[in-house]
Amino acid sequence: MGSTVVIRIAEIGLFLGIFLHIIQGLMLEFQNRSKRKKGYAVPMGNKGSKWYSRSMGLLGTILLLFFILHWWHFWVPARFIGHPELTELEINGVHMHNMYNLMQYTFQELWVVIAYVVACISLCWHLIHGFQSAFRTVGVSNAKYNSLIQNVGIGYSIIISLAFAMMPVSMYLGWV
Repeated sequence: MGSTVVIRIAEIGLFLGIFLHIIQGLMLEFQNRSKRKKGYAVPMGNKGSKWYSRSMGLLGTILLLFFILHWWHFWVPARFIGHPELTELEINGVHMHNMYNLMQYTFQELWVVIAYVVACISLCWHLIHGFQSAFRTVGVSNAKYNSLIQNVGIGYSIIISLAFAMMPVSMYLGWV
């Protein structure tokens, strides 16, 4: 799959999107901090906003660390440096990397599995906030649809995060 032009273009677009998102998030954080140098005398807690909305910087940092770890485990070996477990495979006359073999090797380490699961939990909270914020950004915010958007966002975030977390967990426990 990695040898097709469409995948290469999508990969570049994904990288650019991630880096743009990081830059925009940092700019927003710096703008917010510059507007109010001193914190509130009485913190509002969840009355003003949910904890995950206030923790986007922390959750984003955890996800950035995960991306670096993930790129080091899979993307860099597949594209640049290779890996002893990244053997060649031939299917229907097409030569490709055996990424499954590399996944089995990588997810034998418990700390790696834990790091991936923590990242998936962070992703869940990050997506819950981001899903709702995206709709508010484009102007879809009224009492009629807010509950639906919130519930769909929560469901989507949980399903995506669980699916991603199941890969390292399944490999580690030998389910696959």
